Amino acid sequence: MRRCLQILTATALIHLFSWVCLAQVELGDEIPVASQATPLSTETTPSQVPLPPPSQPPAPPPTVYSRGYEVRADIHKYASYATIPVFAAEWALGQSLYDNPSSSGARRGAHAAVGTAIVGLFGVQAVTGVWNLWASRHDPKGRNVRIAHSALMLASNAGLVVAAANGPNSRKPDFNSAKVTHRNVAIASIGVGTAGYLLVLFRRSH
Repeated sequence: MRRCLQILTATALIHLFSWVCLAQVELGDEIPVASQATPLSTETTPSQVPLPPPSQPPAPPPTVYSRGYEVRADIHKYASYATIPVFAAEWALGQSLYDNPSSSGARRGAHAAVGTAIVGLFGVQAVTGVWNLWASRHDPKGRNVRIAHSALMLASNAGLVVAAANGPNSRKPDFNSAKVTHRNVAIASIGVGTAGYLLVLFRRSH
């Protein structure tokens, strides 16, 4: 009887020990709520909302030109084709007269006629060019080139008028000094006009 009690006591102690161990294992497998990682919030705060890029100012509307502008531009363009040929002819005739003051009257007449043609040509160019320069004053495209071209051509035209008005006269005592002044003013004016012509020519080719 006593041995049976010892066996029962030992069995009870074994079961009690097993329950304690099992309870410890189960408690060890559990993760405390406080130790669990807090998931990252996927919500975006107002300060993190991306701002749209700044809006660009609207481009200015293209300049619309009238039919009259187009007609004047065509006259100006086609008349300009005669610029270099008449410059070359006038320079050649003037240089010939400068080297040989006693040349025939026909050569003198040709020199005067070509000079008058240049002044008339530049008069047409001045009217059409300045008119269209004013009409295109609000168009920023090519504005600097237009202004520079107009200034050069007007300066050339003024110089040629001065040269024509101060042509040398072989019957006056100041003939030699007058022909030098006339030649220098004419060559300078032709050079300025050629620069203005080439400025627009190169701009059109690019």
